[in-house]
Amino acid sequence: MSDDVYTRLREFMDTLPAGYPATPTGVEIKILKKLYSPEEAELTMKLKDAPEEVPVIADRIGMDASELGQKLEDMALKGLIFRTRDGENRLYQAFQFIVGIYEFQLNNIDKEFAELFEAYLPYIGLSMATKKTRQMRVIPLESSIESTPAVAPYNKVRDLVREQETICVAQCMCRKEQALLGNPCDRPQEICLGFGDFAKYYIDNKMGRQIDVDETLKLLDLAEESALVLTPTNTQKLEAICCCCPCCCPGLKFNKMAKRPADHIQSYYEAKIDADLCSACGTCMDRCQMDAIREGDEVSEIIDGRCIGCGLCVPTCPEDAISMILKPDMEAPLETFMDVGDSLKAERGLI
Repeated sequence: MSDDVYTRLREFMDTLPAGYPATPTGVEIKILKKLYSPEEAELTMKLKDAPEEVPVIADRIGMDASELGQKLEDMALKGLIFRTRDGENRLYQAFQFIVGIYEFQLNNIDKEFAELFEAYLPYIGLSMATKKTRQMRVIPLESSIESTPAVAPYNKVRDLVREQETICVAQCMCRKEQALLGNPCDRPQEICLGFGDFAKYYIDNKMGRQIDVDETLKLLDLAEESALVLTPTNTQKLEAICCCCPCCCPGLKFNKMAKRPADHIQSYYEAKIDADLCSACGTCMDRCQMDAIREGDEVSEIIDGRCIGCGLCVPTCPEDAISMILKPDMEAPLETFMDVGDSLKAERGLI
């Protein structure tokens, strides 16, 4: 019976926006068994993938509201479902595995879970890579586009940060996982940012600590110094920013292996080198996280299809020879992360 519960949970999670594909190895079932008790699996399948108040859920599934509220809160604290708050009211929903349940295991991850995730990553990663809708995008360093005309508001990260009321910082899940696997990273650990509902969830679950705008801006400075790629949710509303490195972040790691990473990463800019100014000093090559710059005969050159528009090469160029240029015919990102989820579901034929 237990196996049947987890098979059904796998099928249910595959109906959520990013999916949860089956594998020949069954590793996806092993992950679910590690995370969910049979009772928690059953209750998860009774939730919707939109937030609902406890009385509404209780009425729909025929359960005492007080008992249900405690169970749902326990599950939210374990990172098995998502919780939002509307004043004093708490709302709960089922949530996809990536981006979602995996990241919510920040306090619980151990070596076994890290190994299971790495074994599952090729399957779920391939499933996500084939979708047109991207959950995350790359946003340029603000210092790299300061002189660029007509920068869209959703690409001005510091302005977006200044608008936020609730912000948290948490340890990078990817670096923590890699450390458990024996691959420690020397880049900053506590540097991934959440805003709004994601921030409240991380703070409530003691996965992150609340910070103010000033500290957030200092962390963005640290990310720039550490050559980290800013990867926010692919939305106009700022909901999260991962500060990524290609040695730990699965998205950057696998896309770096591709011939044309730019074809697989949502980004609005790409770098351009002014041959009249470039001294071929190589500084930009050291900063580039995608190996997108090579030595030319006399100047450095951008390799077609490799630049992902992070802007890390711009502020350290001693000759001011690199600039960020806007890609043509780019549509604005969707408004919210929920909109991204709806787009994924529509693309997968689930709406």
